[in-house]
Amino acid sequence: MFRGMGTFQRARSEEQREARRRAILGAAAAMLAEMPVAQVSLNELSRRVGLAKSNVLRYFESREAVLLELLVSAWQEWLVQLDDTLIAAVDAGAPPAERGDQLAAELATSLASRPVLCDLISAQAAVLERNVSPQVAAEYKRAAFANVAVLSRLVRDCVRELGEHDAGRFAAATVMVTSAVWPHAQPSAAMLAAYQADPALASMRLDFTATLREVLEVLIAGLLARASRNRAGRADQPAGNLALKRDPDCAPPRQGRDPCRQALPRAGSRGGLR
Repeated sequence: MFRGMGTFQRARSEEQREARRRAILGAAAAMLAEMPVAQVSLNELSRRVGLAKSNVLRYFESREAVLLELLVSAWQEWLVQLDDTLIAAVDAGAPPAERGDQLAAELATSLASRPVLCDLISAQAAVLERNVSPQVAAEYKRAAFANVAVLSRLVRDCVRELGEHDAGRFAAATVMVTSAVWPHAQPSAAMLAAYQADPALASMRLDFTATLREVLEVLIAGLLARASRNRAGRADQPAGNLALKRDPDCAPPRQGRDPCRQALPRAGSRGGLR
């Protein structure tokens, strides 16, 4: 965008600084459409923007800081789209297990349609979080937590039987599984040649969408089964023993008696709670 500039002119106003930041992010996004994260270099980014590398670093402290900001934006865009597509993909009147499978299928399909997002997610922990300051790292983590919270809400809207805690677990697991499956589903040229030369090895090649869908189906089925078992256990629990039950969603007390604990009547007692 700034290609062809003869001399660098420092941005004097916040509007100019923001315009230059957007230009750098736009150039980096264009590079990601052409190449994987691993091939995006600060030198090439500087060349495309038309700035010296030192001047690019006036706006972003590192290549990784640029890519983390793009990851947050791509993640948010995906969540907006997912909010719309889940309405049609998940049958609200279906049994919980069926809705879980429909949710897993839509998550896998929608993520597969966004390869840049998947590539950035797969690089976040091992690469992108390694060359940034504590400030940038904290800003990114806050944004990531917020995005997981939105995904958790979408999950629970589809499968309310999970509960808030398990919906959050499933949302976080979706991101981590995506991070793991994506690079395995993008084999190198050498691996592709090996697969082609030996049909026995070809069976080891992973299809990203199918693999992610199957793993998410297993995860959500397990969470649903455990939630059902826990509900059944609570329903069958005898009311006789003097027991202390803690609400898992209640915060620990600051001092004194725990308000989350409920005393159950002792077996054979005439009164209620003591």
